[in-house]
Amino acid sequence: MLSLLALASSAVWGTSDFFAGLKSRSLPPAAVVGMAQAVALGVLSVLVALRASSFSLSGWPPWALAAGVAGAVGLISFYAALAGGPMGVVASIASLGAIVPVALGVLGGDRLGPRVWVGVVVAILGAALASGPELGTAITRRPVLLGLVAAVSFGSALFCLDRGARFSLLHTLWGMRLTTVAIFAVAAVLLRSVGGTRARDLPALALIGLADVSANAMFAFSSSRGQVSVSSVLGSLYPVATLAWARFLVGERLRGVQLTGVVAALTGVAVMTV
Repeated sequence: MLSLLALASSAVWGTSDFFAGLKSRSLPPAAVVGMAQAVALGVLSVLVALRASSFSLSGWPPWALAAGVAGAVGLISFYAALAGGPMGVVASIASLGAIVPVALGVLGGDRLGPRVWVGVVVAILGAALASGPELGTAITRRPVLLGLVAAVSFGSALFCLDRGARFSLLHTLWGMRLTTVAIFAVAAVLLRSVGGTRARDLPALALIGLADVSANAMFAFSSSRGQVSVSSVLGSLYPVATLAWARFLVGERLRGVQLTGVVAALTGVAVMTV
């Protein structure tokens, strides 16, 4: 059940990424992320207020703060890398962030059998290939380094989210969003711009933000009650969902390497969970 929940989080993340990508064709990506996160923060703030009697500062605040900072650094690095290098290469590197919580989870006590290790490796490689790495494209050092920073940051954010959720899932999600929105708000004030966001953009941004926070919640629930190493790999398969939406809604053709990646990712999932 927990594995299915982690797998569902990757489907929701992939859906959110796809529609965020479409929206980024008319708005700057940073504006899409910032406004979507702000909407999610508003919803979470209402939930926190409704459960004010259970509010406690025990355990979760440092993990939420770290997750928010890591998430913001990851997003900034990711979009900077996309601006300077081939999207397929950058996305492939960033998708390898699952290695971070796997390693930290094992160091923290997760015990994975040989079969699960095989599934982990196959699934991670499959997710990277599904992103569509442009193996024949020349790429400079800067996008590669930024992609690696994004991978480490995203992986660290997942691990911190898992640890905070062991104290309070709701408050960790809220604190993480509060931190990220604060960082983007400071950037908006310094730049004196919200990226051209209009009122008519808000419904779509709200759905993107709610999908993202829902995926975070499913992942955190699964990982905090199971093994963060396994949940992180299952949650990192979001490129497969993004590819599916792109294929069926906008008619994008999948290259051979992407189809190979999808098959490998699903094979890895089967090996880990069956």
